[in-house]
Amino acid sequence: MQVRRLTRDALLTAIALTIFMIEAQIPAPIPIPGIKLGLANIITLYALFMLGPWDALGILLARIVLGSLFAGNMMILLYSLAGGLLCWLLCCVLRRMMTDRQIWLCSIFGAIAHNLGQMAVAIAVTRTLGLLAYLPALMISGRLAGAFTGWSAQFLIGRMKLM
Repeated sequence: MQVRRLTRDALLTAIALTIFMIEAQIPAPIPIPGIKLGLANIITLYALFMLGPWDALGILLARIVLGSLFAGNMMILLYSLAGGLLCWLLCCVLRRMMTDRQIWLCSIFGAIAHNLGQMAVAIAVTRTLGLLAYLPALMISGRLAGAFTGWSAQFLIGRMKLM
Protein backbone atom coordinates (compact mmCIF):
# COMPACT_ATOMS: atom_id res chain seq x y z
CA MET A 1 0.00 0.00 0.00
CA GLN A 2 2.88 2.41 0.69
CA VAL A 3 4.20 2.03 -2.87
CA ARG A 4 0.75 2.67 -4.27
CA ARG A 5 0.31 5.76 -2.08
CA LEU A 6 3.75 7.10 -2.99
CA THR A 7 3.09 6.51 -6.69
CA ARG A 8 -0.29 8.26 -6.51
CA ASP A 9 1.18 11.25 -4.66
CA ALA A 10 4.10 11.46 -7.11
CA LEU A 11 1.69 11.44 -10.04
CA LEU A 12 -0.43 14.20 -8.48
CA THR A 13 2.73 16.20 -7.77
CA ALA A 14 3.80 15.85 -11.40
CA ILE A 15 0.37 17.01 -12.58
CA ALA A 16 0.39 19.99 -10.19
CA LEU A 17 3.94 20.92 -11.19
CA THR A 18 3.06 20.73 -14.89
CA ILE A 19 0.04 22.97 -14.36
CA PHE A 20 2.18 25.40 -12.35
CA MET A 21 4.87 25.57 -15.06
CA ILE A 22 2.34 26.09 -17.85
CA GLU A 23 0.55 28.80 -15.88
CA ALA A 24 3.88 30.53 -15.19
CA GLN A 25 4.30 30.98 -18.96
CA ILE A 26 1.01 32.86 -19.31
CA PRO A 27 1.40 36.64 -18.93
CA ALA A 28 -0.59 38.16 -16.09
CA PRO A 29 -3.68 40.02 -17.35
CA ILE A 30 -3.36 42.56 -14.53
CA PRO A 31 0.04 44.13 -13.81
CA ILE A 32 -0.18 43.57 -10.03
CA PRO A 33 2.40 41.22 -8.51
CA GLY A 34 0.95 38.03 -7.08
CA ILE A 35 -2.25 37.89 -9.12
CA LYS A 36 -2.76 34.59 -10.91
CA LEU A 37 -5.32 31.81 -11.02
CA GLY A 38 -3.28 29.25 -9.11
CA LEU A 39 -4.61 26.33 -11.11
CA ALA A 40 -2.20 23.88 -9.46
CA ASN A 41 -4.21 24.39 -6.28
CA ILE A 42 -6.96 22.28 -7.84
CA ILE A 43 -4.69 19.29 -7.28
CA THR A 44 -3.88 20.36 -3.72
CA LEU A 45 -7.58 20.71 -2.89
CA TYR A 46 -8.31 17.35 -4.48
CA ALA A 47 -5.58 15.75 -2.38
CA LEU A 48 -6.76 17.48 0.79
CA PHE A 49 -10.37 16.38 0.47
CA MET A 50 -9.81 12.94 -1.06
CA LEU A 51 -6.50 11.76 0.39
CA GLY A 52 -6.04 13.73 3.59
CA PRO A 53 -4.00 16.64 4.90
CA TRP A 54 -0.59 14.95 5.00
CA ASP A 55 -0.70 13.74 1.40
CA ALA A 56 -1.86 17.22 0.36
CA LEU A 57 0.99 18.82 2.30
CA GLY A 58 3.58 16.56 0.68
CA ILE A 59 2.24 17.32 -2.79
CA LEU A 60 2.12 21.06 -2.02
CA LEU A 61 5.67 21.21 -0.65
CA ALA A 62 7.11 19.15 -3.52
CA ARG A 63 5.36 21.40 -6.06
CA ILE A 64 6.60 24.57 -4.38
CA VAL A 65 10.21 23.43 -4.10
CA LEU A 66 10.40 21.89 -7.57
CA GLY A 67 8.49 24.78 -9.15
CA SER A 68 10.94 27.26 -7.64
CA LEU A 69 13.90 25.25 -8.91
CA PHE A 70 12.47 24.75 -12.39
CA ALA A 71 11.42 28.40 -12.67
CA GLY A 72 14.93 29.43 -11.65
CA ASN A 73 13.63 31.95 -9.14
CA MET A 74 14.27 31.07 -5.54
CA MET A 75 12.34 34.12 -4.29
CA ILE A 76 9.23 32.29 -5.46
CA LEU A 77 10.08 29.72 -2.80
CA LEU A 78 9.67 32.18 0.08
CA TYR A 79 6.41 33.65 -1.17
CA SER A 80 4.92 30.32 -2.20
CA LEU A 81 5.88 28.61 1.06
CA ALA A 82 4.34 31.33 3.19
CA GLY A 83 1.16 31.50 1.14
CA GLY A 84 0.89 27.78 0.53
CA LEU A 85 1.39 26.75 4.15
CA LEU A 86 -1.04 29.34 5.46
CA CYS A 87 -3.60 28.26 2.87
CA TRP A 88 -3.05 24.56 3.68
CA LEU A 89 -3.43 25.19 7.40
CA LEU A 90 -6.68 27.12 7.03
CA CYS A 91 -8.11 24.61 4.55
CA CYS A 92 -7.28 21.74 6.93
CA VAL A 93 -9.33 23.47 9.64
CA LEU A 94 -12.19 24.31 7.27
CA ARG A 95 -12.20 20.80 5.79
CA ARG A 96 -13.58 19.47 9.07
CA MET A 97 -16.50 21.91 8.94
CA MET A 98 -17.40 21.79 5.24
CA THR A 99 -18.97 19.21 3.00
CA ASP A 100 -17.94 18.14 -0.49
CA ARG A 101 -20.40 20.73 -1.81
CA GLN A 102 -18.53 23.55 -0.07
CA ILE A 103 -15.02 22.93 -1.41
CA TRP A 104 -15.32 26.12 -3.47
CA LEU A 105 -15.91 28.11 -0.28
CA CYS A 106 -12.93 26.50 1.45
CA SER A 107 -10.86 27.41 -1.60
CA ILE A 108 -11.87 31.07 -1.42
CA PHE A 109 -10.76 31.32 2.20
CA GLY A 110 -7.58 29.44 1.32
CA ALA A 111 -6.79 31.82 -1.54
CA ILE A 112 -7.25 34.81 0.73
CA ALA A 113 -4.97 33.21 3.34
CA HIS A 114 -2.42 32.52 0.58
CA ASN A 115 -2.42 36.18 -0.46
CA LEU A 116 -2.06 37.32 3.15
CA GLY A 117 0.91 34.98 3.64
CA GLN A 118 2.59 36.27 0.52
CA MET A 119 1.92 39.87 1.53
CA ALA A 120 3.45 39.27 4.96
CA VAL A 121 6.62 37.87 3.36
CA ALA A 122 6.79 40.70 0.84
CA ILE A 123 6.56 43.29 3.60
CA ALA A 124 9.13 41.44 5.72
CA VAL A 125 11.58 41.11 2.81
CA THR A 126 11.26 44.64 1.46
CA ARG A 127 10.41 46.38 4.77
CA THR A 128 7.88 48.41 2.81
CA LEU A 129 4.41 48.87 4.30
CA GLY A 130 3.39 50.60 1.07
CA LEU A 131 2.85 47.14 -0.42
CA LEU A 132 -0.41 47.04 1.52
CA ALA A 133 -1.83 49.20 -1.28
CA TYR A 134 -1.98 45.99 -3.34
CA LEU A 135 -4.05 44.21 -0.70
CA PRO A 136 -7.55 45.19 -1.94
CA ALA A 137 -6.77 43.97 -5.46
CA LEU A 138 -5.24 40.78 -4.05
CA MET A 139 -8.32 40.11 -1.91
CA ILE A 140 -10.66 40.52 -4.87
CA SER A 141 -8.52 38.40 -7.18
CA GLY A 142 -8.07 35.83 -4.39
CA ARG A 143 -11.81 35.44 -4.05
CA LEU A 144 -12.29 35.05 -7.78
CA ALA A 145 -9.37 32.67 -8.29
CA GLY A 146 -10.29 30.72 -5.16
CA ALA A 147 -13.87 30.30 -6.36
CA PHE A 148 -12.71 29.09 -9.78
CA THR A 149 -10.13 26.62 -8.46
CA GLY A 150 -12.55 25.49 -5.74
CA TRP A 151 -15.36 24.80 -8.19
CA SER A 152 -12.92 23.00 -10.45
CA ALA A 153 -11.69 20.82 -7.56
CA GLN A 154 -15.25 20.19 -6.45
CA PHE A 155 -16.20 19.11 -9.96
CA LEU A 156 -13.11 16.87 -10.18
CA ILE A 157 -13.89 15.22 -6.84
CA GLY A 158 -17.50 14.67 -7.85
CA ARG A 159 -16.41 13.01 -11.10
CA MET A 160 -13.79 10.87 -9.38
CA LYS A 161 -16.32 9.60 -6.86
CA LEU A 162 -18.45 8.32 -9.74
CA MET A 163 -15.62 6.10 -10.92
